[in-house]
Amino acid sequence: MHKATHMSTQVPRTIRMQASDNVAIVVNDGGLPAGTVFPDGLTLVEGVPQGHKVALQDLADGEPVVRYGVVIGYANGAIARGSWVSERVLTMPAARSLDDLPIGTRALREVEPLAGYTFQGYRNKDGSVGTRNMMAITSTVQCVSGVIDYAVKRIREELLPRYPNVEDVVALEHVYGCGVAIDAPGAEIPIKTIRNLSRNPNFGDSVMVVSLGCEKLPPARLFPAGAIPIGNAEPSVVTLQDAQHVGFMSMIDSLMQTAEKHLQELNARQRVTCPASDLVVGVQCGGSDAFSGVTANPAVGYATDLLVRAGAAVMFSEVTEVRDGIDQLTARAATPEVAAAMVREMQWYDDYLVRGGVDRSANTTPGNKKGGLSNIVEKAMGSIVKSGTTAITGVLSPGEKLQQKGLIYAATPASDFICGTLQMAAGMNVHIFTTGRGTPYGLAAVPVIKVATRTELANRWHDLMDVNAGRIASGEASIEDVGFELFQLILDVASGRKTWAEHWKLHNALALFNPAPVT
Repeated sequence: MHKATHMSTQVPRTIRMQASDNVAIVVNDGGLPAGTVFPDGLTLVEGVPQGHKVALQDLADGEPVVRYGVVIGYANGAIARGSWVSERVLTMPAARSLDDLPIGTRALREVEPLAGYTFQGYRNKDGSVGTRNMMAITSTVQCVSGVIDYAVKRIREELLPRYPNVEDVVALEHVYGCGVAIDAPGAEIPIKTIRNLSRNPNFGDSVMVVSLGCEKLPPARLFPAGAIPIGNAEPSVVTLQDAQHVGFMSMIDSLMQTAEKHLQELNARQRVTCPASDLVVGVQCGGSDAFSGVTANPAVGYATDLLVRAGAAVMFSEVTEVRDGIDQLTARAATPEVAAAMVREMQWYDDYLVRGGVDRSANTTPGNKKGGLSNIVEKAMGSIVKSGTTAITGVLSPGEKLQQKGLIYAATPASDFICGTLQMAAGMNVHIFTTGRGTPYGLAAVPVIKVATRTELANRWHDLMDVNAGRIASGEASIEDVGFELFQLILDVASGRKTWAEHWKLHNALALFNPAPVT
């Protein structure tokens, strides 16, 4: 870390991730002006915004630019020492080949079990554990969403007060179910996702379905025999086109009566002491910046290691945001089969992007670049660290429900909303979301803990961010300090403590991943 005196009241500082890096990022709020001088003689030849890179040496045209010990680009012209290294002066490297990857070659330290940590959760008949007690109403088609919305308002006003142990009623709305190629390759992904969303542990063993009656995805196809293997539970289905429904209020009355039966069952649920191994945690980042891989994501990675040691399941995702580190991931695979599954998912997504006429470079947003991330390679290096340091023990395809513990690669698009939806369908009961640019992202049915990468953001959005990882960059706290703080917060939130997103009732719409054609 460079340190220097400056006319500003702030001490100019940069962060260099690896000794082999030839760039470092500026730490100071507001960035640093041209002329700033560091003790080693480094002088900024132009102003550099906060989070953006400065060249630590002269770089010739075509020379590799290295951050995180990885080539994140090539200079597309001569870059003088002390210059601002933005996306405009870099050429992105080609994607790493999926052939001849290292398989399980990284020496991983022995993981010592972490015992004695518990939370207060809701145990379900199928063995899963909820961190919230909610009733869900699933739909088979978008056509019924307006009716469900109307019913949900009535249920909240008239029924929920009678059932104090039920925290809320949630409509699992989506834009699928009809007008789609229901038997096309890829169509199984949204169908499995809708089914497994209904089975999230925060909904207990209660499945209520609203159907129109003429859609391509009828309840019998959404929930075939054995799709909900939890004793004698069967989905309660209300079909709006049934002849018994005469007028709109008849539909609402039917929904209210069915909902009340589910509320009665859910109201009997009580929190009990559960080991930390019952947690299913999804980790994700959105609105990333150059600090994501320096502060928040490393802290999440430390918490991930603690959770894995405690026997929990942790999912990391976002295909395009780990694709450039595939060699790092296969090197951590617990078995050759796990490595092969990761490669399979990466190849599927590569092909999917090609069909759309784009590649992984389409991932980075204007906000990412404004926050100092030049391209997807640099973004990926900072994203992967959320996965911690333990062996990757499983791989999950989009829409599937998680059936094992440990560190799991859940293949999803990088879209915040789609990734969150797929992790929720996998069985996530707590969500960790890091952000550098800031986003009020939330989920209605799963608590979302928001981790800010910068103190400036944490202070400005003081009632939206749950954890300030910016203290790592300022030296006020270590990665281990914030990581353990986050681990303890996860247990508290799993026991019922509300996050800021829950406090304000902020949530994004569920977004299905549908790679199949729409007709």
